[in-house]
Amino acid sequence: MQVSDNTFFKSSNTGRELYADKGYVDKEREARIKASGLRVHIQRKAAKGKPLSDCQKRRNTRIAKTRVRVEHVFASLEQMGGKGLRSIGLARATLQLNFKVATYNLRRLCSLRTGGIKPAFAF
Repeated sequence: MQVSDNTFFKSSNTGRELYADKGYVDKEREARIKASGLRVHIQRKAAKGKPLSDCQKRRNTRIAKTRVRVEHVFASLEQMGGKGLRSIGLARATLQLNFKVATYNLRRLCSLRTGGIKPAFAF
């Protein structure tokens, strides 16, 4: 994938949103990302001695709500051993990762049903 080429994003179903935490704040980086056709959602960092405005705090909270849903999935997979595998061949490695993801999805389904939430795809 070439970041400078907009045709990649137009021809696939990849989202055009980019979420990042405060460590990625950089005007040059944001300009490159915007030029590649992505919408930038990077949390704002307060300047030394100058607190964030209420608007910036709300923006950071909105971005964090989206990011936390993704990061919790990766944290759960990390608790199950992460991406570290011991196998020979791409097919076996792919199968092992698919098993981990399926296990996560089943655990999530069980926790949703225990909490009284009925997912749309559940039996």
